[in-house]
Amino acid sequence: MCYSAQVWADYRRYIRDFGAELDIKEFYELFWRRLGEPRIKVPKAMAAAFAEPTTDAELKIKEAIDAFAASETVKLEQLVFEQRKRLADAERTLQTKPTKAAANSQRIATDKIAWAMGKLSDLKRTEPRDDDSRIFPGLYAPVMVMENGNRVVKPMRYQCRPAGKPLFYDTKFPGTYNARRDNLEGFWKDLFGFSHGIAVVNAFFENVNQHRAEGRELGEGEDVKNLILEFRPRPTQDMLVACLWSRWSGPGEPDLLSFAAITDDPPPEVSAAGHDRCIIPIRPENIDAWLNPDPKNLAAQYAILDDRERPYYEHRLAA
Repeated sequence: MCYSAQVWADYRRYIRDFGAELDIKEFYELFWRRLGEPRIKVPKAMAAAFAEPTTDAELKIKEAIDAFAASETVKLEQLVFEQRKRLADAERTLQTKPTKAAANSQRIATDKIAWAMGKLSDLKRTEPRDDDSRIFPGLYAPVMVMENGNRVVKPMRYQCRPAGKPLFYDTKFPGTYNARRDNLEGFWKDLFGFSHGIAVVNAFFENVNQHRAEGRELGEGEDVKNLILEFRPRPTQDMLVACLWSRWSGPGEPDLLSFAAITDDPPPEVSAAGHDRCIIPIRPENIDAWLNPDPKNLAAQYAILDDRERPYYEHRLAA
C-alpha cells in the first residue's frame, strides 16, 4: 500500500484551496533535469498544469516541458522507423522461407510499433483523462510541506530515500513508498516527528489476490491470480494523505526530494477486498499541526493519525 494513487497533480489547486506557495525553483530544476535524465517520470497532469504560464518562471518550465516532448517525439518516431523496417524484413523472409527467428521479429516489431504509436498519440493529446494524475512508485507528485511558517508545494518522487542513505537504497528497499505506522519509530525514526507532508489523493489502487478478494481459500491446484482494485472514498472527497518526506543529497548527484505515504491497518471493507494496508487521510483542521511536528511530542502526531477521516472505500476492478 499504496501500489498507486490518483493525486492532485495541478499545483494551482493547492494554492487555491490551502493558501500554499509554489516552490517554483524545485519545479524548474525537475523539469529541466528531466531532459537529460529519462528515469525522471512525471505524470502528464503535472506537466499540463504549466500549459498556460502566467509568469516568466512558469514560461521557462513550459519551455522545458515542450523541449522534452519534442525530444521524446524524435526518439519514438525513430523507433517506429526502425521497427517498420524490421517488420518489412521479417515479412519478406516469412514469404520465402518461414523461420522462428523471422516470426519472432515480426511479433516484436509489431508490438513495439503499437507501443510507440500509442506513446506518440499520448504525447500529442491535450484532452485530460483521470489516469493523467495517477502515480506509481518512482513517479513525481506535488506534496505540501511547511517551510518557514508557510505551506509550500514541492515536487517529490513517490518512493522515499531518506537523507544519508546510499544510492542503492532504492533497489535494496523498493517498498519505501509505504511508511507503516507500526514502524514509524523504527525504520522511519529519522523522519517521523521531523519531516511531515501531505499529498491530496482521491483514489488509490492495490494489487490483491483474486481468491482473497472473493473471500475464499485457493482451490486445489489453483494458481494465485492477481487483480488490481481501485478504491474510492464515499462520499466522494479529496483525502489529505499523511506522508513523510526527505531531501537527499550526495556527492556528484542532484538533490532528491522524495516521500512515502503512511499506512495503517485497513478498515473492514478494504480488508474484505483482500488488502491489508490503507492510507491515512487526516482532517483539514489538523493540517498545520501535522506539518509542524514536535519530535519531543510524538503522541500528538499519533493522535492526529488516530483522529483521521474515515470514509467508506468503495472498490471496483481497475480499468
